[in-house]
Amino acid sequence: MANSTTEKPSYWSSFEKIIFRFFLIYLLLQALPLDWKYWANIFKIDWFHPTLTDLFNISRYTPQLLSSYMAGDYWGLNTFADWSILALIALIGTLAWSGFDRGTPRAYDRWYYFLRVILRYRLALGVIAYGYLKLFPLQSPPPTLSDLNTPYGDLSAWKIFSLSLGVAPSFESFLGFVEILAGLLLLYRKTVFIATFIILSFTGNVFLSNLAYEGGEATYSLYLIQFALVLLAYDAPRLYTLLTLERAAVPARFKPEYVTNYGSIGRMVLKLGFLLFFVVLYGQRAYTQYRMGGYQFSSRSGLLREGFYDVSSFVYDGKELPYVSKSSLRWRNVVVEKWPTLSIQTAVGLKPDTHNVEVIHRNDEAKAYEFAGNGARRYYRCEKNDGGGLTLNPHKP
Repeated sequence: MANSTTEKPSYWSSFEKIIFRFFLIYLLLQALPLDWKYWANIFKIDWFHPTLTDLFNISRYTPQLLSSYMAGDYWGLNTFADWSILALIALIGTLAWSGFDRGTPRAYDRWYYFLRVILRYRLALGVIAYGYLKLFPLQSPPPTLSDLNTPYGDLSAWKIFSLSLGVAPSFESFLGFVEILAGLLLLYRKTVFIATFIILSFTGNVFLSNLAYEGGEATYSLYLIQFALVLLAYDAPRLYTLLTLERAAVPARFKPEYVTNYGSIGRMVLKLGFLLFFVVLYGQRAYTQYRMGGYQFSSRSGLLREGFYDVSSFVYDGKELPYVSKSSLRWRNVVVEKWPTLSIQTAVGLKPDTHNVEVIHRNDEAKAYEFAGNGARRYYRCEKNDGGGLTLNPHKP
C-alpha cells in the first residue's frame, strides 16, 4: 500500500483525463502478459534450468488476439490487427470508466507513475534481450561458406543486411552494448529520459531498416517504440521549456510514499530479481550459447569434409548431363558446411524463403537462418542411413 507526495499539486483537465484513461488501458493491455497462450508456454519451462530460448521467449511477449502462434517452440508475434482490437477494447473501457470516474488529480498522478514503471521494465526487458544477442554476436553470425558462394543478386534484401552486420562482429557487439546500456538506464527514474532518447534513436533505426530491407521485426520494434515515446513524453515538456524557451522548469518530484516498509522492500526485491534473472542469468546464457557456436546453425559436427566442390561430371538416371545444362537437376557446385548441411547450386534458381523473424529454436531441424533469403542454393541435412550411406533431407521452413 502506498500514498504519494508531490511538491506541487497537479491539475488534470477533463480532456486530459479521458485521453489518459484510454492510453492507460491500451498500454496495460499491450505491456502486461494477459494472453493465456503465453502462460501456457510459461508453465512448460524447466525453471530450474531455463535456457536462452526460454528467457528470450519471455522477453518477446506481445498480446495476440487474431494472430496465432506458429508450430514448434516459437511463441509468435502480434500484428497491427491485434493492436486495433486492443484499441477498441481500450475505447470501450474509457467510455465505461468516464461514466463513473471520481478520481482525484493525485490519483491520476499515481496511476501515471505506476504506468511508467510498468512500461520502463517492459521496455528494458525488450532491449536488453536483443542487446545480449548482439553483444555476443549471435543474431547476425558471419557468412557461411554457402553464403560466400551465392551470387549477390540471389540474396534477399534482408539477408544482405544481416550478412553485412555479420562481417563486422565488433560493430554488432557495440550495438548490443548500446541496447543493454539503455535498458539498464531505464531501471532508474533519473536516467529514463536519456534511456528513451537512446532507444528511440536506436530502435527507430531498427524499425526503418526492417521496412527498407523487408525485415520481420518492424511490428515488434514499433511495439517497443510506442513505450519509449510515452516515457519520453513525461520529461519532454520540461526539457523543451528549459532548453528551447530558456525558462525555469519545475522538476518532476512525484514518487510513491509507502506507508509500511513492505512496499519499499517489495520494490527492491522485484528490481533485484529483474537484474539477477534478465541481466545476469540471461547474459550468462547468451555467452554460453556464443561459446557453443551460436544458435542459428546446427551444433553437431558435419559428416563430410567441409569445402566447396565444383561438379564437373554429373550423371542422372544413367545419363550424363552437361555443365551448361539448364536443368534444375544438374548440380553445378556443392558446398559442405562444418555442420551437417549440404547446399547445392543448379542452373535454375528458386524462390527464396523470406522467413526472417528472430527465433531461437531448440531443434536443429527448425533452424532456418542459413537458407532463409537464399534464392540460388538448395539446402539439405546430411544424415547417416542404415546402409552406411548418407541421406539428404531437404531443409524446409
